[in-house]
Amino acid sequence: MLEVIHDPSLQKIPEVGHGFFTRKGGVSQGHYKTLNCAFASQDDPESVRENRRRVMVYFGYPLGALTTVRNVHGNQVMIVEDSGWTEEQKPEADAMVTQQKNIVLASDSADCPIVLFADEQTRVIGLAHAGWRSAVNGILEATLEKMVSLGANLQHVSAAISPCIHQESYEVSLDFYQQFLEHGTQNKQFFKPSVREQHFMFALPEYVRSRLQTCQLKSISMYAALNTYTDEQRFFSCRRATHRGEPDFGGHFSCIFMK
Repeated sequence: MLEVIHDPSLQKIPEVGHGFFTRKGGVSQGHYKTLNCAFASQDDPESVRENRRRVMVYFGYPLGALTTVRNVHGNQVMIVEDSGWTEEQKPEADAMVTQQKNIVLASDSADCPIVLFADEQTRVIGLAHAGWRSAVNGILEATLEKMVSLGANLQHVSAAISPCIHQESYEVSLDFYQQFLEHGTQNKQFFKPSVREQHFMFALPEYVRSRLQTCQLKSISMYAALNTYTDEQRFFSCRRATHRGEPDFGGHFSCIFMK
């Protein structure tokens, strides 16, 4: 059975459907057990396709209504007018926005935060894959700008941050730390010293939330504040797989759509 986490702030908007899926309820095996929705993995593509189909069945939509992009850890945002592109043709970007009904915006992830956006009045929605590179490069602000271009008002936008890797599991190098300080000394607040010399522990979800707070949105939620690294039964984790020397890892799904 699929396990889906719903954010209360988005549930209050009756025209919007969404879900943060865990790794439960799919058909994949091995490292990808079971609801692996990442075609970029080395999993059997037919298993990934079946897993995505199950997600869409949960929402009551055909697989053809699903829309994803090829994440490249940048700051490009696509305006989605229809769900016409195929998996092979999907554009390189890290966010999508739409004002069209019955298009399910989705992204897989395996530690990176996915942020879902919804304007309750103009019914514009968005999704951003906000790993640290994209977040630093302005993917969140770029997504909101594209939503505004479709008529959204930031004061009416609710944002929900998916489960992702937490500070206690995210050790980074001195170079990484210094890079963030070059973007502003205020970023020091998102780091604390690691037990290893010249290493730090990075609070990625708090950094993402801080970036969103400067946009003066209606609400920002981290209701699903679960650590993908430590919760192995429910989530995939790139960093956990790397630390274990595993050859690959899967990705769990986050989705949002307008009914």
